[in-house]
Formats: sequence, C-alpha cells, structure tokens
Amino acid sequence: MSTFQVHTIDSAPEHSQPVLRQIQQTFGFVPNVAGAMAESPVLIAAFFDLFRKVHAGTFNEAQIQTLLLTNAVTNACAWAVAFHTALALNEGLAPADVEAIRAGRSPADYQHAALSRLTKTAIEKRGHLDERDVSAFLEAGFRRDQVLEVIAVAAASTMTNYVGNITQPPLETQFHAHVWNGN
Repeated sequence: MSTFQVHTIDSAPEHSQPVLRQIQQTFGFVPNVAGAMAESPVLIAAFFDLFRKVHAGTFNEAQIQTLLLTNAVTNACAWAVAFHTALALNEGLAPADVEAIRAGRSPADYQHAALSRLTKTAIEKRGHLDERDVSAFLEAGFRRDQVLEVIAVAAASTMTNYVGNITQPPLETQFHAHVWNGN
C-alpha cells in the first residue's frame, strides 16, 4: 500500500492547483495518478507542459495512444495500462491490437507496430537504438524527426508510469474493465 496521497484540487499544494485545474478541463476529471503527481508542483508542471507538447506534435491520437500503452506495458505500470487501454480503444485502435500491446506483442497495424516496437526497444535498450531499429521505423513511413518525438512521448509516459508504480494510486471505476496484471 502506498503512503502517497492522491490529491484533489483543494488538497494539493498551492502551486499544483492550477495545473490540476487544467488537467480537469482536459479530461473532465483529475486522474488519480495526476493527483499523486501533484504532491510535487515541479513534477506536475513539467509533466503537463510535456503532455501538451506531445499531443500537439506530429503523431495523431491513435499513434500517441499506441506509444503510451506500449510504454505503460514496458514499464509495468498497471494504472497506466488500464488508463491507456481505455483511451486507445476510444481513439479507434482495433481491440485485437490493444490486446496484443497489453500482452507485449506487436499490433497487426503496420504503422502502430513500428511505433510500438521502436518505443519498446528504446526503453529496453535505454535509448541505445541501432541503425536497424531506426531503419525499421523509417520503412514504416515515419521520418527521422519522429524517432526523436517518440522520445518525448516516452519521457511524458515515464513520468506517469514511475509515479504510478511508486505511489500506486487507486484505479478509477471507469477503467476497471481494463485492469492489467502484467500478463
């Protein structure tokens, strides 16, 4: 059991409250992992700034959710896997592709598979991608700058995944259908 508080807007440190309000406007609620992040005004502000930049980048939302779900699985963050499963399905990812990612396999969709493989490989190799890793991504129709953009998405999700693993926030009711046990 975690000893970290999951803050509400009212209980959060003063400098975290404006960011939690923005998160609430974005999602319609404050996800529990964000409430846990709010303990650190520095972390929650850095996370939300990067979150906005990632979602304004060159990847569409389905591609971003492919990356975020893969990262959550690779970092073994049960909270984030459930959350991003719901978002991936909402963004139109095929249920079979979502299940493949949750099981640590590549999705059938060619571009989503390339995204998933690159981000998983980058995490597992701690950024030491070789030319084969990059070439496979480029052959799927992506650009060199997008290799680096994958790193920005990984940075944002690493914040969420690590906070989820450390603080163990409760999973919101609306994500219970997507509970993940690491298998």
